[in-house]
Amino acid sequence: MKLRKVAIWLVILTLWGGTMLAAEAASQKVTVFMNGIKQGEGGVLMDGKTYLPLRQLATAMNAIVEWDGGRSEASLHKPNVHMFVYHINKEGDKPFGAVNKGFPGNIKVFAQVDNLQTEINAIKVAIKDPAGQEKLLQIQDDKSFNDNFWFVTEESEYKFDQAGNYTIQFQMRTASDDKWHVVSEKRIHSK
Repeated sequence: MKLRKVAIWLVILTLWGGTMLAAEAASQKVTVFMNGIKQGEGGVLMDGKTYLPLRQLATAMNAIVEWDGGRSEASLHKPNVHMFVYHINKEGDKPFGAVNKGFPGNIKVFAQVDNLQTEINAIKVAIKDPAGQEKLLQIQDDKSFNDNFWFVTEESEYKFDQAGNYTIQFQMRTASDDKWHVVSEKRIHSK
C-alpha cells in the first residue's frame, strides 16, 4: 500500500514537471521597445502571439486603463489630445516648440480633447524640467467634462533655465479609480 502511494506521487510529480518544462519551452520572453525606449517588464511570446502587460502598455501609449474587478474586465481609453504652448507677451501670443536656455516669460497651454470615452473628474497640466522636477501649471476639478472639449491654462511664469528637454504633461483623473493618467505629452527643447 505504501509503495503504491509512492508510485502515484512519483507519476504525479513527473507529469507536473514535464508540463512545466513544456510550458516554459512553449513560451518565450520578449523585449519590448516603445518609441525606442525599452519597457521594463517586456512581454511573452506563446503560440506565435505576443502578450504584453496592459498597464505598462497603457502607460507607454499615454492611455487610461480601468479595471472592473467584479466583472474581470479591463478597458483601455486613448483620448485624442493636441497641445500647443504659447509665449505670452506684448506683441501677442506666439506658439513655440523650442526655446533658448534662460527663456523668461509667461506661457499658456492650449489643449483640444476629443474621443474621451470614460468619465473623468479633473485634469492637470504640469511641466517637467530636464532633471525631472515638476511644476504644476493648473488643475481643473470639474464633473462635467464631455467627450469633446477645449482647455486653456491660466498664464504661468516659467523660465527654461536648463538646456535639455522639458515635458509638458496633460493628465486626467478618472472617476472610477481617482488616479492621474498622463494622456498627452509635449516636448519643448531648450538649447
